[in-house]
Amino acid sequence: MSDKPWGGRFKESTSLAVEAYTESISFDSALYAQDIAGSKAHARMLGERGVLSREEAARLIDGLERVKREIEEGVFPWKQELEDVHMNIETRLTELVGEVGKKLHTGRSRNDQVCLDFRLFVSDNLREWMKLTRQLIRVFVRRAEENREVLLPGCTHMQPAQPVSLAHHLLAYAWMLKRDVERMADCERRVRVSPLGAAALAGTTYDLDPAMVAEELGMYGTFDNSMDAVADRDFAEEALFCGSVCMGHLSRFCEELIWWANPMFGYVTFSDRHSTGSSIMPQKKNPDVAEIMRGKTGRVYGNLFNLMTIMKGIPLTYNRDLQEDKLPFIDTDRTVRHSLSLMADMLDGLTFHPGRMRRALASGFLNATELADYLVGKGLPFREAHHVSGRAVACAEEKGVGLEDLSLEELRAFSPLIEKDVFAALEYDRAVARRNVPGGTGPRSVAGQLKRLGEWLGGAEQA
Repeated sequence: MSDKPWGGRFKESTSLAVEAYTESISFDSALYAQDIAGSKAHARMLGERGVLSREEAARLIDGLERVKREIEEGVFPWKQELEDVHMNIETRLTELVGEVGKKLHTGRSRNDQVCLDFRLFVSDNLREWMKLTRQLIRVFVRRAEENREVLLPGCTHMQPAQPVSLAHHLLAYAWMLKRDVERMADCERRVRVSPLGAAALAGTTYDLDPAMVAEELGMYGTFDNSMDAVADRDFAEEALFCGSVCMGHLSRFCEELIWWANPMFGYVTFSDRHSTGSSIMPQKKNPDVAEIMRGKTGRVYGNLFNLMTIMKGIPLTYNRDLQEDKLPFIDTDRTVRHSLSLMADMLDGLTFHPGRMRRALASGFLNATELADYLVGKGLPFREAHHVSGRAVACAEEKGVGLEDLSLEELRAFSPLIEKDVFAALEYDRAVARRNVPGGTGPRSVAGQLKRLGEWLGGAEQA
């Protein structure tokens, strides 16, 4: 006869090889706090509904607190043969409080229990992601504030396009990350919904109060359909998507920083604490943190597709495949947390080199659009102005100079509308200063962005 909690109909024990292959305690022990919180709420509800006596419920809650202390003090006896976090905790609880421990599972199944634990775990960690992302946005805002007057080439197709302020460039990432926070918050409201009471798949005959459990656990509501409650993991897929998008934003910034740190650009220098050297080339200062973060993004994407692949062929309702839902999220959680924290520290430690950025403006004819816009202001249709500016660029390129270095006579050869005020229009600072359309790189627009982000950060902290 099997000694498993479910072993009544079995005549022999599970083989050791099967136990090793199917155990989940090696990773789902990470959910112990959520499992204990859910069990305490369940026990209290059973006592309030009269399914258990109030005294029994109190003993269970006290015992669960003792189990939690053992785990956090590192003396809890985790056992692989007990399969998972739930049975390990329940078995130890019964050892501590006696036979009443066996009543804890009344009215629930491991199916709705594990889903509750996992929803709480995902929700708790989403909240941590939001906090860390807001902290990173704060660093982006501060570094942008420090560099409002610094200009650098803005690129399209990784080619010089138009001058922008460094503040504007940094704030682009701040806005991306703000959307990440909003996306996580929206997801979290769908995640933190209680499935407890769905039982195995069909609900329970016990007189339970799922809303009471949900309220104690700070959840937003309860399940609508018991089969859906135990069978789907779209909440975890959505959370993994949020983590993937956020990591994609971090990876893009890493890519730019890696380019910018190359001496051929020379826009930034990484702090020593975020760099490594070469085992053979003494001069090297490698941006390893940024490179590894860029690489880890692929693993986070893989975790999303891992879970989506698990889910795509599972019929209703619970199937053991779902045991594999936690590893992708646990790995992504660790990666997202560390990446957000490290990026904040790395950005804080960056040294920007405004002089190198300013000198780079002279390469690539970043003021060609200014010449076209100048001609439009003189009455020339934009398409014609575009051609005139293009011919002027070709001439300057052939001479090895910038547009601003051509003489008035040389410029007038392309259009008689050009006058000596053209040189003011070709100045890079003026090109940036004129772009004060909302969301543009102009100083008033950047000031507005900083103000709005600051207000949002203040409001988010109070929420």
